[in-house]
Amino acid sequence: MFVGILQFELHIADAASLKDKRRVVRSLKDRLHREHQVSVAEIAELDTWNVAVLGLAVVANTAARAGEILDGILAKLHGLREAELAHFHREIVKGDAMSDRSIEREPQLAPSPFTDEDRRSAEALLREGGA
Repeated sequence: MFVGILQFELHIADAASLKDKRRVVRSLKDRLHREHQVSVAEIAELDTWNVAVLGLAVVANTAARAGEILDGILAKLHGLREAELAHFHREIVKGDAMSDRSIEREPQLAPSPFTDEDRRSAEALLREGGA
């Protein structure tokens, strides 16, 4: 598994208020999610009306595929009309926590913290209507 991470800063010159900024950011987030199946969030400069800092993540089965998706998104960001891409940081991380393990097909139950005596007491209380 590979996780592609993209952090980027946009300058929104035409924004005259936070409402204008949020309209641009919401539209972009929705479009990127819909077209590229990525997760996107605004991560900084939340109260600055003409700057937006966003973080984006995508999971892929190869580093090349994660890179292709990030490259396509960067091309789209460079071509935005409503905002200008100022800075970005791109990273691909390999997540291999499960690569050396076999996947368990059935969940393992945790041992009960209650003793047989605890169960008998609870059943007796239920029979007596005490619970």
